[in-house]
Amino acid sequence: MRVFWFLLLTMAVVVAAVTLAVVGGGGSAVLQDVEPERLTDPLPANRPVGRADIEALRLPMSVRGYRMTDVDEALGRLGAELAERDARIAELETALAGAQATAAGGPDLFKRPGEPLNGQPPSGQEARPADEEEGR
Repeated sequence: MRVFWFLLLTMAVVVAAVTLAVVGGGGSAVLQDVEPERLTDPLPANRPVGRADIEALRLPMSVRGYRMTDVDEALGRLGAELAERDARIAELETALAGAQATAAGGPDLFKRPGEPLNGQPPSGQEARPADEEEGR
């Protein structure tokens, strides 16, 4: 029976302490709401994004992980940079292929006038042996 009275007294003291803490604590300052951490865009706006920029990128955490809007903004920026680079690479490859085609099919800059192209006789003339040209 002593155990029963001891537990009852202990429970009453705990309930009184909790009630006093809740009711009596109303006069103290309440914790202020902290503004959530926001992403300050560390990706450079005046130059292309480099590997070091991506490695330095740190997204702020929220209660359930990363903030979706910050991740979407960073991925959108990186996607735009990659699309711009891909377009530039394709443009340069097209220009290079055009230059190579022009160089391969264009006039030979080292050819003398009247000299056959690629070892072929000029049009309208047939190849003759060297003996016939000298009149033998």
